Amino acid sequence: MMKAKFLIPFAIFIVLAGFLFKGLYLDPRALPSVLINKPLPAMEMPTLFDPSVKFNAEEMKGRVWMLNVWASWCLPCKEEHPYLVGLKRTGLKTPIVGFLYKDSVGAGRQVLEDTGNPYDVVVFEEKNKIGIDLGVTGVPETFIIDKKGVIRGKVSYPILDELWTKQVKPLIEQLEAEK
Repeated sequence: MMKAKFLIPFAIFIVLAGFLFKGLYLDPRALPSVLINKPLPAMEMPTLFDPSVKFNAEEMKGRVWMLNVWASWCLPCKEEHPYLVGLKRTGLKTPIVGFLYKDSVGAGRQVLEDTGNPYDVVVFEEKNKIGIDLGVTGVPETFIIDKKGVIRGKVSYPILDELWTKQVKPLIEQLEAEK
């Protein structure tokens, strides 16, 4: 009976050590999303350069596309932006919809005019309803949406060469190949 009393703390230590050991092999950049493999929330938002024109995500059905959430004040977005511009300049056919998040219209326009515009469409919202519906935790975040309007991937860090080559591009190619 006395030995069992000493084994309980040891067993608890082993269980905790097992959890910590498993954590060593997890990707700290991976932020899960409950929206993966679920339809993109309905959205209709004004476009940045002509707010009288509305963008509706339903227009994108039948195409694989990316929704890139960004802001002019975001330092990681400033790192990602030239990479996205370069992708478009080198012939990326996948549409990228920019979602200006918690930012002023003027600041967003200025960034795109000064540094180039990699987006096929840029949208914004005055209230944070769509951001909440998407579960945006910060910027930049990029959602990869399939031809049926289902979110199939989410990247919560700047898309740069390694992330593009190893994660985003293969997913887009896979989704493009699906019927």
